Amino acid sequence: MGISINSPVIELLQHESIAYDVIEIPLTEDKKPVRNLEELLLKQGIDPQSVVRSVLFKTASDKFVLLAVAGGGRADWGVLRKHLNERKCRMAEFDEVPEATGYVVGAVPPIALPEDIKILVDISVKDYETVVIGSGVLGFALSLKGADLLKLLGDADQGVFVSGDH
Repeated sequence: MGISINSPVIELLQHESIAYDVIEIPLTEDKKPVRNLEELLLKQGIDPQSVVRSVLFKTASDKFVLLAVAGGGRADWGVLRKHLNERKCRMAEFDEVPEATGYVVGAVPPIALPEDIKILVDISVKDYETVVIGSGVLGFALSLKGADLLKLLGDADQGVFVSGDH
């Protein structure tokens, strides 16, 4: 463990005795995580497709929902609306993300979230033995076993929520 960072995500993993590695993502001058995260991961021998993105959106009934998706798939809004029984969903605005999740854009994890956020897990997450998730701290990601992540997401709804072929 070279790097030590602290966040609710790390606390949860430690509490559950789940092994993880911290991946440092160098920030560019304007403090944005490097866009070519893929390149960085490949250098470290990590499959960029194994990054689990946490996509936050808001429903017509003003609920926040977070979709955890790996493999770079795009959320399928029709499927999501049907699953949630909502007329519309939209992506959360930039400043709604920290309000709703407690984390800044770019560091949102799919775990250690406020209770009132509904979590959906796309089955793509099951495809990877090791996955990379937001650490809760900008500039750092965490890698852990996909099975461990799914165990933590045990209460989440799992299904096919992205468009495209799987």
